[in-house]
Amino acid sequence: MKLKHRVLTAAAAMVLASAAGVAVSQRAGTPDGADWAAYGRTSEEDHYSPLEQINAGNISQLGLVWLADVDTFDSFTAPLAVGGVLYFGVGNSVVTAMDAATGKQLWQYDPEVAKVAGHKMRAGWGTRGIAFSQGRVFTATRDGRLIALDAKSGKQLWSAMTLDPKDDAYISGPPWVAGDKVVIGFGGGDYGPVRGYVTAYDIATGKQAWRFYTVPGDPKKGPDGAASDDVMPMAAKTWTGEWWKLGGGGNVWHAMAYDAKYDRVYLGTGNGFPWNQKIRSPGGGDNLFLSSIVALDRKTGKHVWHYQVNPGNTWDFNNAMDIQLATLTIDGRPRDVLLHAPKNGFFYVLDREDGKPISAGQFAPANWASGIDLKTGRPIENPKARYPGGEPFVMFPSPTGAHAVETMSFNRKTGLVYIPEIEQQRVVVDPPNLAEWKYKPGMFVNTGLGAPPPGIKLPAGGSNLVAYDPVAAKVRWKVPQNGLLNGGTITTGGNLVFQGLNTGKFVAFAADTGKQIWSFDAQNGILGNAITYTVRGKQYVTVITGFRSSFANTPNWDYREQQRRVLTFALGGKAKLPTVEPVEQPIQDDPDFAVDAAKAKIGAGIYNQSCVICHGAGMIAGGAAPDLRKAGSPLDAEAFKAIVHGGALMERGMGKFDNLSDAELEGIRHYIRQRARETAPTTRANTVATPK
Repeated sequence: MKLKHRVLTAAAAMVLASAAGVAVSQRAGTPDGADWAAYGRTSEEDHYSPLEQINAGNISQLGLVWLADVDTFDSFTAPLAVGGVLYFGVGNSVVTAMDAATGKQLWQYDPEVAKVAGHKMRAGWGTRGIAFSQGRVFTATRDGRLIALDAKSGKQLWSAMTLDPKDDAYISGPPWVAGDKVVIGFGGGDYGPVRGYVTAYDIATGKQAWRFYTVPGDPKKGPDGAASDDVMPMAAKTWTGEWWKLGGGGNVWHAMAYDAKYDRVYLGTGNGFPWNQKIRSPGGGDNLFLSSIVALDRKTGKHVWHYQVNPGNTWDFNNAMDIQLATLTIDGRPRDVLLHAPKNGFFYVLDREDGKPISAGQFAPANWASGIDLKTGRPIENPKARYPGGEPFVMFPSPTGAHAVETMSFNRKTGLVYIPEIEQQRVVVDPPNLAEWKYKPGMFVNTGLGAPPPGIKLPAGGSNLVAYDPVAAKVRWKVPQNGLLNGGTITTGGNLVFQGLNTGKFVAFAADTGKQIWSFDAQNGILGNAITYTVRGKQYVTVITGFRSSFANTPNWDYREQQRRVLTFALGGKAKLPTVEPVEQPIQDDPDFAVDAAKAKIGAGIYNQSCVICHGAGMIAGGAAPDLRKAGSPLDAEAFKAIVHGGALMERGMGKFDNLSDAELEGIRHYIRQRARETAPTTRANTVATPK
């Protein structure tokens, strides 16, 4: 990965120099706001900064100070800033350190993931973050390594392999620091038989400290010799059938948090594998610890308490979204609470001491349940939501979730949480021949659900920026937004909420009212959240541009044309982005290519199980990967095989699917041509006769 640094304007350099006069007072006033040293800034993970040098009153003076182009295939990430140095990881976990005030590159580390990841490259994701502690930067790789780097030099200090190289597990989420330990989970619960766990390592040495399994294993094998041994017999009683043959799932693929007061690590566990409980656990049961918040003792990894958000989860509702810590005054007394807005549309306020629910208001449309019974902690489910007897159910929210991994933020002054909310429906239904469902290996998505019946048409859906009051347990205001996915939020003591949008704008809202009060044309959609920090008393705001989706958007950010950049702002900034001329990528075709409908049907089955995640629903890409209709390689059988089967583009994030036969590869090529012609503009050049 290469960075191209753009030079500061003279005016921006003068602004930086003038900051020296306010350095002492700024740091003294907000001593804990100088750095953004963790995913959510501090171990509270609330994405809140007390800095107020940039505020709602002077936001109109905020301007670009410097920018740097990032040559990567995926930049859905947020940086860290410590001691005037900016750190970030993108793509194949390539970590870069830059001077936070000028953008000068200090060092770069490439773990060369594509050379060793093998079949794990098929997951198709980059990295969503890094961690920092004790002069070390921590990054995790898709192939399963957890790596510690010296923050000054970028030199590797240690590396620990956390996964079995043979299974379908991979890492896309950030590491999480907990005292003298760094903790890592992994993904893969949609792809194959993997059993969830998290592992803690000593920050200084990389030696494994403990491991906690999130779901029970094969009961015939006995204890795992892990920190979870004492609770696995209890968890196993909530499962039925032979779930261990399918791994169980429960992967902790993203959110965690460290509670310094209680010295605990909180895990947000994932969905089961497959999603459909009738296959995974045919006799029902709660299936612990799927879809749960699990509290562990930091020193030992032992279970302290758990709260299961979705017992017997059968919808891909999971708890990989933000886990934030706060102290709120509830019923007249301070309560140590955990704030959590998972996929299912309800906002949970839990007591951190014992995990009991305090409130669970609805922050988004949800029809799978009418509410949460606070006495039992269990949802009041709609019986139809489990699609009994194979009856399709049109569900709010969809498995994408009412809140995905784009960050929410909690402002300690306004008392509001700012959530990038999604409103989308999905039909959930059993697959044909439910009893005969089989796991299909090869990093394909194996949900255990069927295709929606013909005739059911769903609206496109939408999104909002929602301000939720966790004390009153209600939405205070919401701002309608474009499309489905928008960027994560941060909030500040200056009455601001910063968010990147899929429109290509980087914007600021008034934290108390939701009024948009500032906007910058970033020339690209943004999913990662911004950060804010100070250098020599001057407050900066940095965001990394880049957009990816499994669905087409308006505007639609073409994978090849995205302006992936690091953008840094400060008061008085005068730098400008270069002018970008729009490039229209035409749909490719060859009139001599005759589509074979039978072959295209084979290709459609493969595409819609796996390729769709990156290359887009209906083969209309949403920025995560190239639009195959516009690519030339599918027109050339040898070139296509070299990429898909041979792994020629693994450095750019495209996996090596050497499990596909020549017939399957040919089927995909025919399906690509079929969809290209179906979606091409109706012109003479694009109208090609195909055999019947």
